[in-house]
Amino acid sequence: MLNGMIDLRSDTITQPDGGMRDAIANAVVGDDVLGDDTVVQELEQQTAELLGKEAAVFVPSGTMANQLAIRVNTRPGNAILLDANSHIYFYEAGAPAALAGVQCKLLTGDRGMFTADQLEAAIPPIDNHFAQPSLVCLENTHNRGGGTIWPLEQIQSVAEVARKYNLLLHLDGARLWNASIATGIKEAVYASMFDTVSVCFSKGLGAPVGSLLAGSVSAIEKARFYRKQQGGAMRQVGILAEAARYALEHNRDRLVEDHKNCQILAKGLAGLSGIEVDAEGPETNMLFINTGDHAATDLANRLEGLGVRLLQTGPNTLRAVTNLTVSRREISDVLSAFEELV
Repeated sequence: MLNGMIDLRSDTITQPDGGMRDAIANAVVGDDVLGDDTVVQELEQQTAELLGKEAAVFVPSGTMANQLAIRVNTRPGNAILLDANSHIYFYEAGAPAALAGVQCKLLTGDRGMFTADQLEAAIPPIDNHFAQPSLVCLENTHNRGGGTIWPLEQIQSVAEVARKYNLLLHLDGARLWNASIATGIKEAVYASMFDTVSVCFSKGLGAPVGSLLAGSVSAIEKARFYRKQQGGAMRQVGILAEAARYALEHNRDRLVEDHKNCQILAKGLAGLSGIEVDAEGPETNMLFINTGDHAATDLANRLEGLGVRLLQTGPNTLRAVTNLTVSRREISDVLSAFEELV
């Protein structure tokens, strides 16, 4: 429950609990631009080690982390290869073109996941007429795919094709924590196949602000320059870094609860007539609901009147994202609200 509502619009709506607020209040801070903030340095080192990378840089948002990776791994006039429903393409305000001067070449994946054959078919011949790709981007878990998890073998096969053509790889791992908790595969195993990896602390982990980009020392040195250029360098950032450290320590393992709640919600909704959910069930904490003959706007408004908030993502589609503000009992309340309305 959040502000008197059961809020399933996103896992970004979470707010710091008492323990996190205490950690923020007691954070030791310094000027990070001048290299004086030891807390953010410790967070960067800790997370880099967790991901198996040499270095990392803290940034305000996942969008900035992804766009720094594109700047680092491309040059103007290049192309990047990515799924047509990826967050980088769909939700980052045209930043690849605006900030890096690159072209997005889109692949149509299955729930956000394309194959090695699709990737190879999309790579153009070396010819003056074509924008040459330099970077392949994957998203794990995949937001618009429904919180789907890339199979490790599929990532490996895509990475093999990328290396064959001397392409770099970036992982948008905003919800990589969810993939790791769901599969038992360590984050570093996923990250090992990528040159750069972004992760987010302000979604399922519950921190108020912050993401991080990890990679080689040279890549992160470049990323720090572009972070400054894009206005992302901050001063006494230890108050945010301390929240992220608290989130990693206290909220990472509990993601399994969100996944279970999402499965319970999906199973309950599947038994109702007039709406549809993915028959395969959610893999993590995200569920897309086809509202059938019910207009999504109308149904969302009526649900809100019963104390339940969902996100409309299409004329007949609602999204529910289980998160640390929603309890098992409240999932039952959500199902009761749907039963009353449909």
